[in-house]
This record gives sequence, structure tokens and C-alpha cells, in this order.
Amino acid sequence: MKSVLIMGLVLSSIVGSLNVSAQDSETDAETGASEVTADFTHPDDLAESYDVIVIGAGGGGMAAAIAAKDAGSNVAIFEKMPILGGNTLKSSAGMNASESKFQEAEGIEDSNELFFEETMAGGHDTNDEELVHYLVDNSASAIEWLDSMGINLSSITTTGGMSVPRAHRPEDGSAIGGYLVDGLQRNVFEREIPTFVNANVTEILEEDGVVTGVQVNIEGNEHQVNAKAVIIATGGFGGNLEMVTDNNPDLEGFVTTNHEGATGDGLVMAQEVGAQLVDMDQIQIHPTVEQETSYLITEAVRGEGAILVNKEGERFFNELDTRDAVSQAILSQTDSSAYVIFDQALRGRVKAIDQYESMGLVKVGDTIEELATTIELDPEVLSQTLSIWNDSVANGTDDNFGRTTGMEIALEEAPFYAIKIAPGIHHTMGGVKINTNAQVLNEADEAITGLYAAGEASGGVHGSNRIGGNAIADIIIFGRQAGEQSALFVN
Repeated sequence: MKSVLIMGLVLSSIVGSLNVSAQDSETDAETGASEVTADFTHPDDLAESYDVIVIGAGGGGMAAAIAAKDAGSNVAIFEKMPILGGNTLKSSAGMNASESKFQEAEGIEDSNELFFEETMAGGHDTNDEELVHYLVDNSASAIEWLDSMGINLSSITTTGGMSVPRAHRPEDGSAIGGYLVDGLQRNVFEREIPTFVNANVTEILEEDGVVTGVQVNIEGNEHQVNAKAVIIATGGFGGNLEMVTDNNPDLEGFVTTNHEGATGDGLVMAQEVGAQLVDMDQIQIHPTVEQETSYLITEAVRGEGAILVNKEGERFFNELDTRDAVSQAILSQTDSSAYVIFDQALRGRVKAIDQYESMGLVKVGDTIEELATTIELDPEVLSQTLSIWNDSVANGTDDNFGRTTGMEIALEEAPFYAIKIAPGIHHTMGGVKINTNAQVLNEADEAITGLYAAGEASGGVHGSNRIGGNAIADIIIFGRQAGEQSALFVN
């Protein structure tokens, strides 16, 4: 089935392996996150009601809870998994933002207008324009908001579909996911926001079109908890392969990068109270996924200068085109797979590679010829491919495939490395329809009173293809908005 996928398929960003466990937290600590001692709320401390209930504790849910708490509301978080983070925990590349103070410090010329245009182009102009405008216009302030909480994203790189460096990541260049989750979790605990894990919300309660609370099972016990507002931050459904193939049958047989909790529960519950769902068939596959582990290889590797070669040892496409295009190009190669090729200098710029090596995903050679032999490619062809690429970097022009970004530094410092990859299910662009106040809309495009949504649980921002780095922007910007607007509503 992979070899016959057409360009119309939606192929993308956010995250992870099939299992979320304590080991995942340790993994992300190794890739740039600091350890945070869990301080979850005991079920006996559950109150009968809260001003705002947040369903889900990925990046969007925690951002919403923090914003609502800071705006004066009594907030509680219900997370069905035993730890916080969701798919955000496995995010790698960065958070896109334009006109940020960190771009200015590095002399990077960018604009909200350019960010808007490239996001719309990446989504093939099917995105909700109002949501995209809100995203880009509030991206720089979101970076500063995170910075004010000790979450510093001052290192900037490039991902596919953008013409200037815009993906903000931790200062040391490590993967953003674990670092961001640690920072948000620390801020949640500092604010003493009640946070319940193993808390599976099974129903959103409403009366006469007004949301009144949730039904939640906490460690096997059922509870009805009242609230003046509910925020759906449950993520997408990329971990529910039955739901994926129901919405897009062509994706049957693909591995998924999503964690096991990304099952679409929030979308089902929202629909039961009248929410409108949009873009449900728009499911993105990420081009660079290690197939044995379903582990995503961050786009930052290509953004820092890596190339893709096929089994013949040749480049075959612009590595930093949009994810759908790169994925389709890989699927068209022999065995529908490719290798990411990079050198020692690049490895030093992308800390996530240390994790890939510890997992046994990276092959190495003291020379490019030795690497080729190790991965069973023609040494002469791969050597020539690398020579042509380095000449392109020196000349500033990729005559073969038109690449214009991520080609500032040649690949010439031994040893050389390779990771075998192929596309995998990564991000679901569809979800509940929201407006720029993060209010959930019904089939008549009217706001459902007291119901909000943010992040991958919502649809419309990304259209039919997500640009790398826009998922973190989405969850932080609209998570913050959902928190602020829900607090404004209840107060």
C-alpha cells in the first residue's frame, strides 16, 4: 500500500513511540530536559467542583491550566495516563515563531506575514485563515511567555516548508519535547494546580447546551465533577490505528509515532455534546521515522544540514520541502525507505542524536566509504553524492533539487553517520472546530457555552499538511488562549 500512496495523501509533526512510561521521562531528560519530581494530587483530595477543568496534560493542557490559574480561576487537570506530557513529550524539532526577540538577537529577518504565507502554503491553502493569523500574530509573545516561566527557547533552526530559521528550541539545541514538558510541569506544580493522573474522563456533562462538568474515572472510581468551563486538550487520534484507517484507509499498515494515549477520546466526547469536527481525513505522516521502534528522527537533523539518500546511494529530493512532499518522495524509492546522512559536526549541533545512538538506531563509519559499506550502499556512489552536496553548499546553490535552507555547513567532518528511515503516522490535523477564542463550535458554527479546546484535539490550524514546528506553536498559543478565555468566562 505504501508504494501506491498518491500526493493527495496528507503526510506530518509531533511525536513519540507507541508506549509512554517512566522510561520515557528519563529518555527526555537525557536529551535536554531537567528532571521534575512528580507531585500529583491524591484522589482523596478531589473537589466536587472547579471553575475550569482541563482534560489532558500534554503541552496544550498544561499551558491552558497555567494561563487559567494565573487569570484567577480554580483549575484542575485530569490526565488519563500515569505521567504528564502526551505527544508533546516526544516532540523534537522546535516551536515556530516569527518576529521573536531571539530571532532579532541573531539578526534573522522574519515577519508574521511571511510565517502566515508559509503556513498557508504548507497546508495547501486549506487552513482556517483566522486561526493561522492568530497563531502567527501571537507566536512571539508566546515565546516570551514561556521564557518568563523559565522555559528558554533561544536556539533557532530550520524545518521543512520555511524560508528562514523559525523553529525555537532549548539553548543547547536539544529536542524541545522533554524540556518543554518539564518546564510546564514545574510551573503547574509551583501553582499548586490539582493534577490527577490515571484519571480517565469519559463524558463531558452539559445541560441545555451549557457545559456543567465531566464524568471521570480515577483509579477505578467514578466521579461527577462540576465545572463552569471545560477545556479539551486530549490530543489527536494518531495512536488509534482503527480510527486512523476509518478516516483515511490508505494509511493502513503504517507505523505510528504517537503515544498509546492518543486515541481521540476528546473528539468523541465533544461530538456527543454537539461539537463540529473538521478535517478528520487529514492525517499527516512524518518522512523520517525509524521503523523498528516507530521512533521519530527530528526534522532538525535535516534542518542543520543532513541529506537523504536512497538505496542506490543518491539524493532524490529537496530534504526540506514540506513533509507531505518529502514523504511521498521517500515512498517512491526502492523499498519505500531512505537514509539520513550526516557528519560529526552536525551531530554536535543536534543533541537528540545522542538518544538515537543509545537506542542503536545510528550506523557509523570513519569515512563515507566505510559508512556506505556498513549500510550496504555503493561506496563510490555515496562518496560522489556527498561530494556533489558539499560543492552545492560551497556554491550556495542546489542545482539538482532546489534546496535553499539548512545548507550553511558542509558534511565533511568524520566520522559519518546514517539512520535508516521511512514515513510513519505522526499528526492528525482534524479535530473539533474552534474560533480564535478557542471556543468549541457546534454544527451551526455557534460557540458551545463553557467548552474550549486547544492543540491537536482541535482542527483547522494546519489544513491538509502541517509545517514542522507548528504543532508546538499550536498547543502553546491556543492552550494559553483557552486558559485565559475560560477564566474570563467563569470570572
